[in-house]
Amino acid sequence: MSFRDYLHEKAEESRHNETVAYMMFLAGTMLFVGGILITLAITTEPSWFLFIPYYTEAHAGAVLALSLTISGFFLLIFGIIAGLHFSRDRGWYMQELHKANSVEDTLLRNKSTAKNTRQKKNKNV
Repeated sequence: MSFRDYLHEKAEESRHNETVAYMMFLAGTMLFVGGILITLAITTEPSWFLFIPYYTEAHAGAVLALSLTISGFFLLIFGIIAGLHFSRDRGWYMQELHKANSVEDTLLRNKSTAKNTRQKKNKNV
């Protein structure tokens, strides 16, 4: 496997991981909003922690809402961070692939000019 092929495969892998990270972000958004909606449906006056509502009474729906809200929030944050990380990785792989292609193109161009020069010399002789 050449270095170019390796870079190509890694860029594809990073693109796939970036897509998975963004889907994780979307799943986190759905869970977060669902948890908030359940909390607001359970009670008319919830307690608030920054921008996250919660219900302190012993209620089965309150536990579900809090778990959905917390897991959704962490999936949101982790999805954004992972997506940005894999996006930067893919950018680096693509940049290195571009460098590898330009070096290979230069070598091929030099070979073809040397071959053309030899053919012209042979025709002149």
